Amino acid sequence: MGLNFILLFFTALLSGLLVFVAPTFKEKYFKLILVFAGSYLFSITILHILPELFAGNQDPSRMGIYILLGFLLQQLLEYWSAGIEHGHIHKQNSATSKGVFTLMIGLFIHAFLEGTLLSHGPSTAAEGAQLLHEHSDKTILLGILMHKGPAAFALAAVLSASLSKKWTLILLTLFALGSPLGMLSSAFFIDNGLLTREGIGILYGLVTGGFLHISTTIFFESSPHHTFQLNKLAITFLAAALAFASEYFI
Repeated sequence: MGLNFILLFFTALLSGLLVFVAPTFKEKYFKLILVFAGSYLFSITILHILPELFAGNQDPSRMGIYILLGFLLQQLLEYWSAGIEHGHIHKQNSATSKGVFTLMIGLFIHAFLEGTLLSHGPSTAAEGAQLLHEHSDKTILLGILMHKGPAAFALAAVLSASLSKKWTLILLTLFALGSPLGMLSSAFFIDNGLLTREGIGILYGLVTGGFLHISTTIFFESSPHHTFQLNKLAITFLAAALAFASEYFI
């Protein structure tokens, strides 16, 4: 868990700091990175997280409700954060258009929730049910890292357009702590029996719904006129293949 903490924190922090090293960037390359991350995140959600959530669950329809609520919750969070989670960069509007406080609340809650998936909690499957595959958080960790890098870069780009470098670094550091704190907090609640099996299922269902919202939004926004270029198609298939290989062969 210590290694996960370091990877989560420094991936976000260093990705955000790239704004000061390379303030100009090619938008088309940034979008390709987003498409790759979105495709991988969507793929591990389908291949890993959803089967584990539904495997042997005594009431699958209830789990579907939690996932739907997570999807809607992420939509609310993105209203606050202006979509920075999936790479929205609106320097011309500046961070003050939404309000830095509101923006950071939306982003921090999102980062905190996604970190809970790495808490090594017990399976949400009903007791006695056989899982489809052995649980491992490596594929989930990689997906979160891929998603967190572009999000941190977008956040730093937006903040630096309105705030001083000092405040940009402070808020970037706060965002970088979100997922590690979510991981540690949920692990603490699980280890001390403060979070029941049903509570874990609700929590993971909410996060899964958020993943589905983010990954599908990236797909739609990368092709606003329904013109999906060959390079984006290739990137999508490559990321999906990587997710499949990491899930079943690594």
